[in-house]
Amino acid sequence: MMSGIIRMRNSCPQSSFLRRPFHFVRNRIQFSTAKLNEDHYGDSHRPAISTVKNIQKLLIANRGEIACRIIRTARRLGVETVAVYSDADRRSMHVSMADEAYHIGPSPAANSYLVKEKLINIAQRSNSDAIHPGYGFLSENFEFSQLCSENNLIFVGPTADSIKSMGIKSLSKSIMIDADVPVIPGFHNDQQQRSEDLLENAKQIGFPVMIKAVRGGGGKGMRIARNEQEFLQQLDSARREAMKSFGDDIVLLERFVQRPRHVEVQIFGDKHGNCIHLFERDCSSQRRHQKVIEEAPAPHITREIREKLGAAAVKAAKAVDYHGAGTVEFIYDSRDEQFYFMEMNTRLQVEHPVTEMITGLDLVEWQLRIAGGEPLPKKQKDFIDGPIGHSFEARIYAEDPESNFAPCTGLVESLSLPKSFQPHEIRIETAVRQGDEVSVYYDPMIAKLVVWAPDRPTALRKLCQALREYHLAGMKTNIDYLLRLAMHPKFQSGDVYTDFIAEHQQDLCRPLIQDQYHRRLIQSVAVIGFLYGQKYNQQQLYRQRNSDWTSPFNHIEGPWINGSNESFSSIHEIHLNSKQGQDNNDDKMNTKLSIQCRGHQRYQLDFLDDNHKTKTSINIEAEFSKNQLSIITIDGDGNECRKTFDISLHGRRSISVYDHNFGTFTFELELPEFLQSKSENSTESSDSLIFDGENFKSPMTAVVEKVPFKSGDKIRDGDIIAILTAMKMEHIVQAKFDPNESEREVEQVFCKSGDSVQKNSIILRLKPSTKTANKNEKSN
Repeated sequence: MMSGIIRMRNSCPQSSFLRRPFHFVRNRIQFSTAKLNEDHYGDSHRPAISTVKNIQKLLIANRGEIACRIIRTARRLGVETVAVYSDADRRSMHVSMADEAYHIGPSPAANSYLVKEKLINIAQRSNSDAIHPGYGFLSENFEFSQLCSENNLIFVGPTADSIKSMGIKSLSKSIMIDADVPVIPGFHNDQQQRSEDLLENAKQIGFPVMIKAVRGGGGKGMRIARNEQEFLQQLDSARREAMKSFGDDIVLLERFVQRPRHVEVQIFGDKHGNCIHLFERDCSSQRRHQKVIEEAPAPHITREIREKLGAAAVKAAKAVDYHGAGTVEFIYDSRDEQFYFMEMNTRLQVEHPVTEMITGLDLVEWQLRIAGGEPLPKKQKDFIDGPIGHSFEARIYAEDPESNFAPCTGLVESLSLPKSFQPHEIRIETAVRQGDEVSVYYDPMIAKLVVWAPDRPTALRKLCQALREYHLAGMKTNIDYLLRLAMHPKFQSGDVYTDFIAEHQQDLCRPLIQDQYHRRLIQSVAVIGFLYGQKYNQQQLYRQRNSDWTSPFNHIEGPWINGSNESFSSIHEIHLNSKQGQDNNDDKMNTKLSIQCRGHQRYQLDFLDDNHKTKTSINIEAEFSKNQLSIITIDGDGNECRKTFDISLHGRRSISVYDHNFGTFTFELELPEFLQSKSENSTESSDSLIFDGENFKSPMTAVVEKVPFKSGDKIRDGDIIAILTAMKMEHIVQAKFDPNESEREVEQVFCKSGDSVQKNSIILRLKPSTKTANKNEKSN
């Protein structure tokens, strides 16, 4: 089967009215590297003073992508920003983006981001006017909201009473019943919590029954009892989990709707009694009760149902005198088109970007203006024409779907973002850059990939293409899994419900490559791509040492890779070890092969058995470009076939190959002897060029992308000193000094992101090591 790069073209003409909001709405937020750098390092578009009433300086009581998201809007509005960071987040993106940043404690959230008193203290020390809680952490903690008010700080969110009313599920259900908002039949009495009483009420409701912790969230403290026999067992399980997670084991009971959809409505209220809704989102694609892909508007929702949902959500918000951003969640039964109040999230949701994409609004700006006392910028009648187009959001996690979505951690060794889109079609919310570490301490979400198009089928095609082009190496992710989910026929038709992933788990498993030839082809791409990468490194090293740019050794077709020089054999044996993507057996995990370079980018690869005899051979012609390898194969009948693969080299011996049909394949190579010797010599020479024992220098003329250290920071052997860009390629300067020294301290940093540096320019200087100091003492 042909596997190649598909380039999406915009199907909507320039003059289409559907695109006008994204060109003419001033408050539209778009993510791009250029925009991020401009917002971070340049103040040319930043107002001299805040344009938000009563908020001149804002503390963000959060981390990661939501902190970065809030900072971008605040800077555009002229509001100064204050970040907080734990030990693990010392070099995170949100810290470098903010105007000020304060250390808040150790890495565990319980000792840093969740300590209310520390946040209040930092807000006062920094002279902040307001605190934005983001989502998660303390965003729905009514005690924190109350503490802000008591210390004359504006809490960017609802009042403590509103949070409390909606945070306790049994109380919120009672309020909704009084407000005439549809509520699913159930039992919501906190005072009758004996197991026997709950069982009797479950019988009256009728099985199956949903057991839910009243203070629950994120799927914790939730169980389904499908019959009377298993009710008490599920009740005990829900109570234990609720007590561990929330310190409260009180539960409520609800009738369980078979194959329900999770449909939620974005609402906004101000402090002047106004409240509107901004349409609905469908968040039914969930694994373990946690959302995976969200979309807006919800599929198969008629205009009539949309108006009823919106009206019910506004009624719910007004029942608790709500102001700020909120989300009213409903269980929607597609069979009879009935919906029931589930809960209200009294904060900005993770999936808020899809609402921004179909309205052209900046919801964080609305939050800040409302918190400052301004009225809602728009009225409900301004949205009478309904949502504009369709949007999807896919949550990219560092996790292993093949191991029950177990979280993964590690260093982002290689990162390549989608490129085949117009700015208004895609948005990536992230705080993770190449070279950053995904920590064990926090949620493993890497990014939110958001796309927009005039209609759902087109938006879904764009989502699939964006996932194909999103490449990250260094740890396992759910990117391939998201692509399989988005391509499932039922998802394509909009037939999704909360149990969809669980019921179709087998369909969503990684497909096995039955075609032995295609498997060999992927392995061949890995070997050739790796050799090209090694050659490129040698080429760069040669250019660093020599000023003769016309030398034939500067060319990618140099003699060592083609085997045309007598000092090297033209046939090299390579061992290929599979780290991701291959079937889990020894025959497919470890491969021995030899490669013969025949010149003019032609190669013969022989796959060997344990006795080093050839089992099968493949002849390939290859064309290499940045992060892509195109190969041409000719079968026995003379038929020519060209295929293009995305690739990424990371670490010294690893390469990932991205196949659009079968996902990501990662290999580790054992270097042939001729490369080992050159690699060792190159490393030694390169290290001496970069580090002289005191100064780290630029190995080339380049632009500085990132220097993650400042004076006083500690550097360990192997740390990334700087990321440089030259000739559209990234180059990592890595610390290599005496391994007997555990760490060295930075004395001075000489450049920052965006600076141009010449070859041998000093990037940063270290304080003298203990050994150097001792030598100096002896000499004196």
